[in-house]
Formats: sequence, C-alpha cells, structure tokens
Amino acid sequence: MTELTTIASLQCKQQVVRAVRFNVDGTYCLTCGADKKIKLWNPQRQLLLKTYGGHANEVLDAAGSCDSSQIVSCSVDKSVILWDVTTGQPIRRYRGHASSVTCVTYNEESSMAISGSVDNTVAFWDVISRRQEPVQVLKDAKDTITSIKVTDHEILTCSVDCHVRLYDIRVGKMISDYIGHIVTFGSMTHDGQCYVLSCADGSIKLFDKDSGELLNMFTGHECKDYMLENAVSEKDTHIISGSATGEVFYWDLISSNCTNKLVHTRNKPVVSLSHHPTENYLITACEDEIKLWGIKPAEE
Repeated sequence: MTELTTIASLQCKQQVVRAVRFNVDGTYCLTCGADKKIKLWNPQRQLLLKTYGGHANEVLDAAGSCDSSQIVSCSVDKSVILWDVTTGQPIRRYRGHASSVTCVTYNEESSMAISGSVDNTVAFWDVISRRQEPVQVLKDAKDTITSIKVTDHEILTCSVDCHVRLYDIRVGKMISDYIGHIVTFGSMTHDGQCYVLSCADGSIKLFDKDSGELLNMFTGHECKDYMLENAVSEKDTHIISGSATGEVFYWDLISSNCTNKLVHTRNKPVVSLSHHPTENYLITACEDEIKLWGIKPAEE
C-alpha cells in the first residue's frame, strides 16, 4: 500500500471536534464542535470558508446535501438544523427528539434528513416541505442510536442495544441482527455487499449484508470507552479506524492484516474520520485538530 502522509493540519478552534465529514464530492469538509458550531473547510487549501452557529449545545454530527447547497446538523440540544451553505443561516429547526441527537445524514436525493437519538428513535424529516414534524419515526431500537447509513433503498442503523438493523424501503422490511457488543458505528462497502461495524469490544466486524454472515474481523486498535468510527477506502480494499492511542489503522479487507498505521497525535483518541468518496484521501479528527492524509504529488 502506498504510504500516506499529512498533507494539511488544521487547528479548528472548536474546543473538541466531535465529527469530521467530507462533502459529497470530497472538495470540502465539515467539522462539528463542542463549541456549538459547525465549520466548513477546504482542507486541501487549509481554508476556513464559513462558520455556522445556532445550536445551543455541542454539535455531534453533520452532513452536506448532494448538491452542497445545504447542511443538516444535530446536537446535544435535541434539535436538528437545516442550514443554507451560502448565507450561513438556519433554514429550519426540527425539534422532535426527546434527547440528544447523535447522528444525522441525508437520503440519496437529499429530500429527507434522517436523524438518530439517545431517545432510541430514528426520525425522517422532509427538508423540501415546510413540515416541522417527522414524516416517520422508527422505534425498533431499545437503546441509543449511534450511527445511520443510507443507500438508495436501504437504511442501516446501529445501536447501543448491540443490534444493527437494516431497513429495506422498497419492500418495507426490517432485518435485525444481534452483534453481541455495543455497535458504535456502521458503514457500508461501496459495492453495497457488506456492512462494517465498529464494536465496543475493540473489534471491527465485516458482515455480508444479505446472509448476515460474519466475513472478517479487524483488531489491534484500542477503543476504551470511545465511540470510534470506521471508514472504507474508495476501492473497498481497506477498512480504516481510529484508535484511543492516537493512531489510524488500515487493514486489508480480505486478509484482515494491518497494512498501515498513521499517527495523528500519540495517546489522544482519534474518534472521528472521513474517507474521500473517490480518491485516496482521509481526514481524521483528534481533539481540536483535523489532519488531511494522502499521497503527496511527486516533485516535478
């Protein structure tokens, strides 16, 4: 595997960065801060483009719409906010959750925002109409929703109740799998065949989506009590995760061998990370700093 190096390092000045997310085409990234704000960056050029302030407490997650004109964010203040990227103003505030909102994402057309909460529910918000109530609420989980992933017809939700649930919107079916450990984060491979679950027992598990079979396990990183995230490389060749030790692990998807370790900051947890959708770039967040990793262009 080609060695990745730090291309950019940014001090976000947000106390602690709770989540970092690439936008749809990977040109920009969003950081969610303990300072109640969201910041929009061009990481390649190390530019802060805009700051969005309006939440009353820590921001835990955010996502950009498919045309990058809007952002949706969620917070400990129980609200979900829809923002206009250009003006920096909130367009709508959704207040349907009874507790902190831990994760938020868009569907593929960005017509719906989907949020998960400590109140054990997943809510669907119609961001096109002016409707303030959720269009639908999923109440299958018995504990906090930790992450949500959406494809064109499926929704994958992970929960502290040790279950992962896959909803097929086309046929209105839900499959629930008991994993045996708290699932802190779930992602899907780009080919849509597998899902990748970060578990509180210090392992990352790769499951076949259709059969529910455990295909592989990746270990070596430390999770302690952190809600670590994972990512899948752009060609589905590697599984990536942060660690409580300040390192970022790359494992080969097939052999499960650790092929690379990046050191963000020793002994400080790398909780959030985001992989570029189509290229070999990774953004990691550790305390108040984000780093962009990639392959430096060869010197002319």
